[in-house]
Amino acid sequence: MTRVKGGVHAIKKRRKILKYAKGYRWGRKSKERQAREALLHAWTYAFQHRKKKKGEFRALWNAKINGALSQEGISYSKFIGALARKNISLNRKMLAAIAEEHPRTFQKILAAVK
Repeated sequence: MTRVKGGVHAIKKRRKILKYAKGYRWGRKSKERQAREALLHAWTYAFQHRKKKKGEFRALWNAKINGALSQEGISYSKFIGALARKNISLNRKMLAAIAEEHPRTFQKILAAVK
C-alpha cells in the first residue's frame, strides 16, 4: 500500500483554526494550541447564550406586558390566566409589541379578557 502524507490537510486545519481566532489577544491569535482552546470556550459560550437569550427576551416581554397592565390595575398572572380561559391565542411577544406600540388595541384585548 502506498504511503499517504497528511501535511497539506493538517496545515489547512491549523490555518482554519487561526482564521477563526482572528482578533483575539496575545498568543491566542497566533499559537495553534491556545487558539483551539480559546475557540472551544468561545463556541461553548455562544451555544449556551443563544439558548439563554430566549429566556431573557421572554422576561422582557413579561415586563412590558406587566407595565401596561399595572396602569389598568390588573395583575400579570390574572391577565395571562384570563387569556387562556377565553382561548385568545396571542403569544407574549405579540402582546408586548401591542402594549408598547398600540395601547388602544391593548385596551380592547384587555376589555375582551375582562
